[in-house]
Amino acid sequence: MPTSPASTFWHPIRSFALSQLTSLVRRATLRESDLAPKYEKVHNFKVHTFRGPHWCEYCANFMWGLIAQGVKCADCGLNVHKQCSKVVPNDCQPDLRHVKKVYSCDLTTLVKAHNTKRPMVVDMCIQEIEARGLQSEGLYRISGFSELIEDVKLAFDRDGEKADISSNAYEDINIITGALKLYFRELPIPLITYDAYPRFIEAAKITDPEKRLEALHEALKLLPPAHCETLRYLMGHLKRVTQYEKENLMTSENLGIVFGPTLMRAPELDAMTALNDIRYQRLVVESLITNEDVLF
Repeated sequence: MPTSPASTFWHPIRSFALSQLTSLVRRATLRESDLAPKYEKVHNFKVHTFRGPHWCEYCANFMWGLIAQGVKCADCGLNVHKQCSKVVPNDCQPDLRHVKKVYSCDLTTLVKAHNTKRPMVVDMCIQEIEARGLQSEGLYRISGFSELIEDVKLAFDRDGEKADISSNAYEDINIITGALKLYFRELPIPLITYDAYPRFIEAAKITDPEKRLEALHEALKLLPPAHCETLRYLMGHLKRVTQYEKENLMTSENLGIVFGPTLMRAPELDAMTALNDIRYQRLVVESLITNEDVLF
């Protein structure tokens, strides 16, 4: 049966149209994945004395009294009764008017306020380090001048993502690595949180490599999403640092020594236990770097 000219061209045209459609869908999906995820965040309520009449933003009833009539979220400004604060959903959307700084700010609060996947200080410092510092000997081990590291901190607190940390401003890459380590040290809740800390230490004590990996994988599930995403990004970076260990002399073990106490802090343990934990903190970070591609 003879084919019409139209049918002759149908399959190539249809194939082209489908490929175009697939390409559009893929690009749309990529754009979607680039968007900041909707991290859940609890409200940071503080007892507050309101001036003039105020109504609860949850139940809409009047807030009685002259002082301490209710609570106010320090991050988003939500005003509610103290009793209502116990049932308000974890939907805090921090307002930049309330989030005044970058350093010493709760990690989830910061990323929600700026609508990013990770803290901009982490992304910007790592990008700068990977652009010009991966072969620098003693990377992360050698400290930069503390005054200049403090300058970088002040620049982020003042200018946020507009902070200039280029080589024109700070030629020594150790200043940028120092600023990144300082950011993690000053987190009010460590990157590896107090709640998850015991599970990570327990995992590090397991001698069987496969069982240790399984335990670390379970421990990672205890981290808040923003913490886990930031840890994933950092470990990927540190893995790339080890790929230049012939030049920078930084192995995963060396990086574990540097970053163990930086990313993990013992939750109110006695001095002797905290001291004993240092080697396990190193092992945790070393294992996360070595197995970064499997764990995340």
